[in-house]
Amino acid sequence: MPQDDRNDDPSYLTTKEVAELLRVKERKVYDLAATGEIPHRRITGKLIFPRSELLDWINSDAAPVASVRPAVLTGSHDPLLEWAVRESGSGLATMFNGSRAGLDCFTDGQAALTGLHIPGETDWNVDIVSAQGVRNCVLIAWATRARGLVLAPDAADKITRVADLKGKRVARRQPGAGGATFFEEMLKREGIDASDLELVSELAHTEHEAAAAVAAGQADAATGIEAMARQFSLGFLPLAEERFDLLIDQHTYFTPPVQTLLQFARTAACHDKAAAMGGYDLGDMGAVRWLPE
Repeated sequence: MPQDDRNDDPSYLTTKEVAELLRVKERKVYDLAATGEIPHRRITGKLIFPRSELLDWINSDAAPVASVRPAVLTGSHDPLLEWAVRESGSGLATMFNGSRAGLDCFTDGQAALTGLHIPGETDWNVDIVSAQGVRNCVLIAWATRARGLVLAPDAADKITRVADLKGKRVARRQPGAGGATFFEEMLKREGIDASDLELVSELAHTEHEAAAAVAAGQADAATGIEAMARQFSLGFLPLAEERFDLLIDQHTYFTPPVQTLLQFARTAACHDKAAAMGGYDLGDMGAVRWLPE
């Protein structure tokens, strides 16, 4: 008698296997996952699909499994944005976990919007968002920021280029943070290996923590933005003008928490705050930077 090989079926399916099962293109599977219409998991940035949940989903006539996105702002930390969320009374909860981790949370439907500043081949943020395959969302400009090296007062005259970091104590951002990605690219461009630096063991998870490590004397330098260097009265070596954008779910774009934040961002109070902090250009704030095709 033939053996039942159902137990040999894998517990999780790949995107290609799901596409074959549903008889659709892989792009359609990505779209279903991005909108939360199909049960899935994201492990180290890779989509996998629980077989048992997927079969239940199919047998239930593909009833949507997504719930309303929580009023959470995730992703990269920006001090002006953090201030605006609080000052506007938007009611948004914040979870600053870095650009890439925030993008994964957003893709999985765990946040209404996420902050990003990831350099790409053609433009900041647009390349990575396009490659992520997210749907039903919009990328909105928040600010252009001066990014570079935040420097200890006694090191400011000794570090005038990235190559001068050799042998210096450097505070690190967490892997996946936009600042970390930018810093790695700067080192590569200058032909510097991380082993050439004296890296601080404790990771800085926000722009504030990175600058605070330098101000406390724990590091000679850290990748950071001009606004944080000014706040801590530290030196600053500008290296680039980066775009910080907000990726927002279209279904929650017009909800009170998100609209309250965006309306407050257009006020004179917010623009005055940006000018006082320094290193910000809000000329494109609110402009649509990208829409899924």
